[in-house]
Amino acid sequence: MSKREKLLKRLLSKPKDFTFDELKTLLSSLGYEENNAGKTSGSAKRFINEKKHIIRLHKPHPSPILKTYVINMLIDELKKEGFNWWIMHWNTKATQE
Repeated sequence: MSKREKLLKRLLSKPKDFTFDELKTLLSSLGYEENNAGKTSGSAKRFINEKKHIIRLHKPHPSPILKTYVINMLIDELKKEGFNWWIMHWNTKATQE
């Protein structure tokens, strides 16, 4: 299992300790690039893929742990962008284990 698959599986399990760095690694492996909206963007982050799909969120602070609502939003955004097959595949595998 690749690192991308492990991170996707972990995200789909909706862990209470998924970090922003894990998110950056996962999105990068899915073709997204982090793109800050200028010097004054602060904790506002956006990730853009080659099809110009944008995922917007705030970098958590002071803790690097993502909130549950952010994880749910990320899963929904990935489904909208066509990663539905992956998500269904890993959810099915997780329930079988």
